Amino acid sequence: MSQNTGTLWGVGLGPGDPELVTVKAARVIGSVDVVAYHSARHGRSIARAIAQPYLRAGQIEEHLVYPVTTEPVDHPGGYPGAIEDFYHKSAERIAAHLSAGRDVALLAEGDPLFYSSYMHMHTRLTQRFNAVIVPGVTSVSAASAAVATPLVQGDQVLTILPGTLPPDELRRRLADTDAAVILKLGRSYPAVREALSASGRLNEAFYVERASTPGQRVLPVAEVEEGSVPYFALAMLAGGRSAAAAAGTVAVVGLGPGDVDWMTPESRRELSAATDLIGYGPYLERIGAREGQRKYPSDNTDEPVRARLACELAEQGRAVAVVSSGDPGVFAMATAVLEEAKQWPGVTVRVIPAMTAAQAVASRVGAPLGHDYSVISLSDRLKPWDIIAQRLSAAARTDMVLAIYNPASRTRNWQVVAMRDLLLEHRDPGTPVVIGRDVAGPEESIKVVRLADLSQDEVDMRCLLIVGSSQTQWYTHSCGGDAASQDRVFTPRRYPHS
Repeated sequence: MSQNTGTLWGVGLGPGDPELVTVKAARVIGSVDVVAYHSARHGRSIARAIAQPYLRAGQIEEHLVYPVTTEPVDHPGGYPGAIEDFYHKSAERIAAHLSAGRDVALLAEGDPLFYSSYMHMHTRLTQRFNAVIVPGVTSVSAASAAVATPLVQGDQVLTILPGTLPPDELRRRLADTDAAVILKLGRSYPAVREALSASGRLNEAFYVERASTPGQRVLPVAEVEEGSVPYFALAMLAGGRSAAAAAGTVAVVGLGPGDVDWMTPESRRELSAATDLIGYGPYLERIGAREGQRKYPSDNTDEPVRARLACELAEQGRAVAVVSSGDPGVFAMATAVLEEAKQWPGVTVRVIPAMTAAQAVASRVGAPLGHDYSVISLSDRLKPWDIIAQRLSAAARTDMVLAIYNPASRTRNWQVVAMRDLLLEHRDPGTPVVIGRDVAGPEESIKVVRLADLSQDEVDMRCLLIVGSSQTQWYTHSCGGDAASQDRVFTPRRYPHS
């Protein structure tokens, strides 16, 4: 870069109120040779109106007028081609001033590097000229101030979304965050409203129009008429509101089988909103705790104690989350909490579902649960072995795939062999058995063996077994190169006619 060239200043003007222009931005605007700003074809530049108190006589003004906004275009490249030509020509107009040694302040509403037109000039000019960014207050901060509501607290997550995303994508992202701000409404508002409604968060959302300006409007999103929404409006979901909504309740939350990526957005929101977290110690270690949350770890055999503590805390007005691995309604804490809650009429219990261990193990080999299947626990701690044996035999006689939970523990593993022998009365010795251990955890292992070869030595308390039916198929898939071959197991959805 030549030392004789001017400097490009990307100047953030804040959300609209001239008094929210920073001291540095005001100084730069008043000192440069050239002030550049964008507008639509109507010629009214919001950026220039904000900066007007800081302009001085004799400055050169470069008014960069967009050739098109949303209307049809006759450019051979369509809308993208017309906009690309505009940015190229605008960049050359600014480059001419910089090459002549003039400093240029390119004005941007909000912050220059936050959904701003400035960025298109920045990428085109900074390879040739020096650029300095003057950050500005964003519309997100202005909207939060207008609503007088904290956006996020503690470890809550804030997501910024353009309203131009497809409704399904908006809905997915809204479900996966504590707080959100949706920008660029205008003609996108009906789709944004649809996404908020579909995600169950419409009544939480605020509508903020032209924050910090004399035309500012603040309304619940549900009360806004679709035809009255300008482009410079946003929808805001404040994260702090969900915690209060959960007060005095117990949420039994499924963590999924191990990998945090398999935890549902709903589960993450419940955990973030809770004031108290209760669960088996290793499960609580899988989740973080925000400031102010209390954890109550316990041994895995203390389910009634955990359930009683949860109800006691909820009756005190606390927002309690009881955590379970996998799905809380499958051999887990939901039953214990609901049973205890019968004695606490003022306590509301909600069950937050999650991926089960059976689903996780099945996914690692293919689709062994593709047809009817039965879920049975081999643990005889809460029911006698005779009942377990009857159910195993009944399920085997009906030729269902079996998902076997709790096949062994530190103090018992004889049931694995006993189960194998019962099943061999009804199943072919070559029936595939999937042994999934610590799936989605750091010590994950997957193995497929013949039913006749199933050994108790291969099974421990961290395993789940899937025993195929007469229709379940098992083959080895060669991955090619140096990659190891993989066992693939699936159960066809069609069953042969008798």
